[in-house]
Amino acid sequence: MRRPITAAAAFLLAALAPAAAGAQALVRPSAPVLKTQVIASGLDHPWSIAFLPGGGVLVTERNGGLRRIEGERVTRVTGVPKVFNEGQGGLFDVLPHPDFQQNGLIFLSYAHGTRAANGTRVARAKLVGNCLLEVTPIYTATPLKRGPVHFGGRMVLLPDRTLLLTTGDGFDFREQAQRLDSPLGKVMRLTLDGKVPAGNPFSGVPTAQGSVWTRGHRNPQGLAHDPVRGVVFEHEHGPKGGDEVNVLKAGANYGWPVATKGLDYSGATISPYRTYKGMEDGLVVWVPSIAPSGMAVYRGAMFPEWNGDLLVGALVDREVRRIRLSADGRVLGQESLLKGLGERIRDVRVAPDGSLWVTTDDPAGKVLRVSR
Repeated sequence: MRRPITAAAAFLLAALAPAAAGAQALVRPSAPVLKTQVIASGLDHPWSIAFLPGGGVLVTERNGGLRRIEGERVTRVTGVPKVFNEGQGGLFDVLPHPDFQQNGLIFLSYAHGTRAANGTRVARAKLVGNCLLEVTPIYTATPLKRGPVHFGGRMVLLPDRTLLLTTGDGFDFREQAQRLDSPLGKVMRLTLDGKVPAGNPFSGVPTAQGSVWTRGHRNPQGLAHDPVRGVVFEHEHGPKGGDEVNVLKAGANYGWPVATKGLDYSGATISPYRTYKGMEDGLVVWVPSIAPSGMAVYRGAMFPEWNGDLLVGALVDREVRRIRLSADGRVLGQESLLKGLGERIRDVRVAPDGSLWVTTDDPAGKVLRVSR
């Protein structure tokens, strides 16, 4: 059952300019009073939300569960492919095919394999009622790596009907984020069949994986396309400090591990370079880390004052971080939303009615709807 959470605890303003390069402190004289409803609870680390064309919502659980929400009914979907559920591995993102209403297809990203040999995989499947049929893997990040961490796993569809997928650096293999022959630490661009589409920047390089769209990423867990600006935003976890939001450009290098504003977890220096010629700097950089996960560009009627802003989930800071952007994409400031909930926020999505839906990262996690 849905139950309200006190609105008084649901919103907190914070001046956070030091966390973002070029951002100014922002204190708004008035802010919307946010109301939250629990849409679903008792979910295992709910990782991603997808709104289905025609109604209904899909939610992934890290342990490999997939739930379908219709009104107040929450149903388990069967037929989900086996996932490598260990450490940070599991079931990640879910997206409906652009022709979902005609073909019923969805895409799932997940960790595939074993502790000794695993990689980020995308499968396509047909959703029939509450069952997945015709489950077909269409892409696997190979060669496989060892260890249960840093998979990336976020997906987004582009207007040209191609699919972007983030892959993590595998933690122990960070140098491979720079290598074009490795799938680690990249954003991949794929056809809806998992092939290399025309126009990929490295498809003509003999030693490169043709699906590579951008490189130099650590563990990217936020990806959002803004149809108004015509750009893709990505965010990723830094090490000890150095989380960042980037504006993606085909063929660009985002620096990791050559340039970083973070330190190793031991406190050791990873690189002497904070920036490096020919590599892109972050639009926003957080030191210390907020552990960003999930991201949406707000375009909706319920909160018109948010239009064009980025909404980022934060695991460590237990909030949704609103990044105010100008029409041309300059950072104007930041605000902290939902701090009073005290929840690790894993995913952030904008519903068709303009409300905000978020998931909480917990063994008994929740899906929350945020409205005025």
